[in-house]
Amino acid sequence: MPKQFSFTKDENKIIGGYRQRLNQAESTEDVRKCFTYTVSELFEKVFEGNLAIDDEDIVLAPASSKNYTIHRRLFNKPAFRSIWIGSDLPRVVSRFADSAANRCKRLEKHPEKTDSKIRM
Repeated sequence: MPKQFSFTKDENKIIGGYRQRLNQAESTEDVRKCFTYTVSELFEKVFEGNLAIDDEDIVLAPASSKNYTIHRRLFNKPAFRSIWIGSDLPRVVSRFADSAANRCKRLEKHPEKTDSKIRM
């Protein structure tokens, strides 16, 4: 049986700041940026800076079934693919994406709350 890697510790280190930034997001664009920044930060820890990540590589997509998309370019890299398949990284990214997608839906349902935050 192949060894399974876990990145839950890394997730736990950055989840507090992520939740705080999500709660302070005033628009769906802020939520998307927060998600991309956080997943990039996670990947930086996981791959120890050996994988270049662009903002377009990880995108929040609340309309999709997974709530996010990862660019094919990353899957073409053997280092990324082996970690992605042999770890809990997809579940960790899914949890971040689910939180962000829920925040997007809330902001879309209640735009008046967003407007009141901006005026303060």
